[in-house]
Amino acid sequence: MFAAERQSRIIEILKEKGSVQVDELAELMQVSPMTIRRDLVKLQNDGHVERCHGGAIAREETAYADKRTSHKQEKKKLAALCKQFVAPGDTIFLDAGTTTLEIAKQIKDIENIMVVTTDIEISRYLIQSDVDLMLCGGMVQKSTGSVLGPYATQMIMDFKFDIGFFGAAIISGTGEVMTPTVEKAFLKRETVKRCEKSYLVVDESKFQKQGMIKINELKDFSAIITNYPFQDEKGEVRIISP
Repeated sequence: MFAAERQSRIIEILKEKGSVQVDELAELMQVSPMTIRRDLVKLQNDGHVERCHGGAIAREETAYADKRTSHKQEKKKLAALCKQFVAPGDTIFLDAGTTTLEIAKQIKDIENIMVVTTDIEISRYLIQSDVDLMLCGGMVQKSTGSVLGPYATQMIMDFKFDIGFFGAAIISGTGEVMTPTVEKAFLKRETVKRCEKSYLVVDESKFQKQGMIKINELKDFSAIITNYPFQDEKGEVRIISP
């Protein structure tokens, strides 16, 4: 396997798992750990990964097209659970992501609601509905179709939401909600604070990974809506499952 092929495969693995160890990659690709370390140095210099002790973590988010086909049925089931928490007249924040797009499909016929979102695809979908719709302005992350940056954050700070539904790229083994995108961290963190009730809606593929930037923790949400067999020994997290 040529170096370019190896490095491309490493990026794919990181997008899927969030983090990976040098020894694991060396065994998988049947090369020496030193070769893998050189690959990781190249990928870090190119801005694709962040090296950490014994391995690397992803710096790029999964492209929107890939997210849309991943765990699609699970996302639909989780989105269906979310509808019960929305009442006529609510002001709702929908985080960017394919799971929240499924939530938009579930709530679009509820009367007299306003949806504020940072997701271009969600706004494109809801423009055909009777929902009052507001799209945050700012820089567009083209790979994910989401809006971020200081202008989007400032706009969010002027709102107070009845309810917010959030997604996540990565949830660590210690309950930290994380992202590969530095610019998203502050925006997401502040938006949760602007919600009377906040729900993290994530399928099982997002758990037990490692990311670069911490957003907040599972206990910061009103509840976690997930199909992951979650155990909270401290009793700090409310879990809602299909």
